[in-house]
Amino acid sequence: MPQVERDAADIQGTPEDNKAAPPMFATATFRNASNAYREVGVETGVSTASSHKLVAMLFDGFFDAVAQARGALLAGRNADKGRAIGRAVRIIEEGLKAGLDRQHGGELAANLNGLYGFVALRLTEANLHNDDAALLECARLLEPVRSAWLAIDPVSLPKAQ
Repeated sequence: MPQVERDAADIQGTPEDNKAAPPMFATATFRNASNAYREVGVETGVSTASSHKLVAMLFDGFFDAVAQARGALLAGRNADKGRAIGRAVRIIEEGLKAGLDRQHGGELAANLNGLYGFVALRLTEANLHNDDAALLECARLLEPVRSAWLAIDPVSLPKAQ
């Protein structure tokens, strides 16, 4: 499992984090504890997941990161927005796009490669221009791909007889 780089703001929170949230539930410490718990759960899921499930988890992570970026953008938390968009771009580039077999995947792999590249570009533009519409566009572009992927889950497909 690759290490995730963190800066001091990730560990301690920022003054903006503590001002924006009710102190009894959403302090930086509570949020960081819940993030750590979630990361442990994801690592456990990864170690036992099929390759199909791993790609589904990448899609889930992408949509979660885009939702977090939108929330941070709308709340004016630029550092959080940038981290969430960065995570979404890494999921696209290092997960979904890197996992394509462009040598044997034919036209489908080529089309997905182009789509993933475009989405990564639009995410970067959304970050630079604080563009919520671009974030929504990225989610809308990948939702049909995610739905199609989930529909071909080998576990839920009927067995051939």
